[in-house]
Amino acid sequence: MADAHRTTPIKRVFRGTLIHATPEEAVQVREDALLGVGPDGKITFIGEGKELNRLSLEFSFSPTAVTQLEKHEFFMPGMVDTHIHAPQYSYAGTALDLPLLDWLNKYTFPVESRFKDLSFAQDVYTRVVRRTLRNGTTTACYFATIHTDSSLLLGHIADNLGQRALVGKVCMDMNNSVKHYKETIQESLEETRRFITKLLEKKYALVKPVVTPRFVLSCSGALLGQLGQLAKNNNLHIQSHISENAEEVKIVKELFPDSASYTDVYHKHNLLTNKTVMAHGCHLSDEELALFRDTGASLSHCPNSNLSLCSGFLNVRKVLNHKVKLGLGTDVAGGYSASMLDAVRRALDTSKILTIQDPEHETLTFEEAFRLATLGGSQALSLDDQIGNFEVGKDFDALRVNVAVPGGPIDLIQHEQPKILLEKFLNLGDDRNIVEVYVAGREVIPSKE
Repeated sequence: MADAHRTTPIKRVFRGTLIHATPEEAVQVREDALLGVGPDGKITFIGEGKELNRLSLEFSFSPTAVTQLEKHEFFMPGMVDTHIHAPQYSYAGTALDLPLLDWLNKYTFPVESRFKDLSFAQDVYTRVVRRTLRNGTTTACYFATIHTDSSLLLGHIADNLGQRALVGKVCMDMNNSVKHYKETIQESLEETRRFITKLLEKKYALVKPVVTPRFVLSCSGALLGQLGQLAKNNNLHIQSHISENAEEVKIVKELFPDSASYTDVYHKHNLLTNKTVMAHGCHLSDEELALFRDTGASLSHCPNSNLSLCSGFLNVRKVLNHKVKLGLGTDVAGGYSASMLDAVRRALDTSKILTIQDPEHETLTFEEAFRLATLGGSQALSLDDQIGNFEVGKDFDALRVNVAVPGGPIDLIQHEQPKILLEKFLNLGDDRNIVEVYVAGREVIPSKE
């Protein structure tokens, strides 16, 4: 086996602390580790520092070429944002005074209708990809708008800047009060097919299309069914929203009285698969969570948005106990922050609120929130065979974190162990602490190109 490796070229070798999650262990720390990255961006080996000489011979690299991390630094996997609306970044941090359905009509739909303008789209989409990368989001699952050409532009920008992304052209044919911002069923299907075809033709290594019915209130049953078939025929990811607030759930029941639940509507239209991610799920029943588990569909927990729009609380412990795949999402701009660190913090806040309401509730730990932001997100997007933690053969999607960066937000008073450094970063850190970002082995922050 060692002989086979001798011909494998090594692009980079790092030495220092690695922190990641496994299915069995929410936080696993490896101190003085060696990690090699091949020219294909994949992790070629992981070993211990004391094995340097042996590994350098086995993998044909010079021990002097190893990049040494500082004592207050560590590598962690890149964070996975399982739900973010790229066009809404244009008004992030504002318009948080209304519940969901009013918010959509007053703020969201008018802004999204502007993305027919490609120059406007170019500006906003470049900013959101740069901002999320800078904040450690190596993989993002994006909603765009109904406009095919600007949605394709988002895919191009993500590819150019080096972010791994699922990009969805939004589909919606009903219940929209904003003139010029809805489609007929025929338009929606034709443009979705064009979007998928054109994006796949680009052969981007890290950017793929995702079938995107906005949510049940915006889509007729006929459109939902056609989109489910389209996703099945092309083996594509699917994304949408579910059970975000109580009023929405009530209207869905009125629109689809023959369905047993909100989840059942999607299930009947072939939109619940092992490549489906649904945002929110604040008001799902045990029966609905069982259907998620049985179909392999996943949930995106968007705690900032759930709080900011007064939608509800997702009981993450309940979801995990049902063995449903779960990741975190920023849900910009219902969530006002594009940083996944904020999603981690709000997820912990929400869990503590549930514990205040019910002392029997088992509060999430910071370790579990870390796993949700990394490995959990990769599982939710069915990408955990490629990303999510540090394993040989997976892509090197990673953040180099310096907890003691000069001028940063964290003061270290005494020598702390790596797990404490991680906890401080999750609770206090920001983009200043993220000194390097790698996606598939390519250093994208700071960009070397």
